[in-house]
Amino acid sequence: MEELKQEIKKVIISSLELEDIKPEDIIDSEPIFGEGLGLDSIDALELGVALKKKFGIKFSSDNAENRKHFASVNALAEHIAATKEETKWEEIK
Repeated sequence: MEELKQEIKKVIISSLELEDIKPEDIIDSEPIFGEGLGLDSIDALELGVALKKKFGIKFSSDNAENRKHFASVNALAEHIAATKEETKWEEIK
């Protein structure tokens, strides 16, 4: 899971061009939006596209769960891991 969190941090930094931030500067449990990294809704769209490209997961714009998934690096990592696990089980069926 730690490796996944590091990859998520790298995606956040590269996709949003946060040149002054390093992965170690991002605290896993801190909010990504608002008072955390200070990202906004446009950043959320860009980040969602980047995460889809990197991890092959989709975020629906009308899904109320998105706010929960994007709450922190920890939340994103849990969502990505769970989605990958679900996909793996569906492929086995």
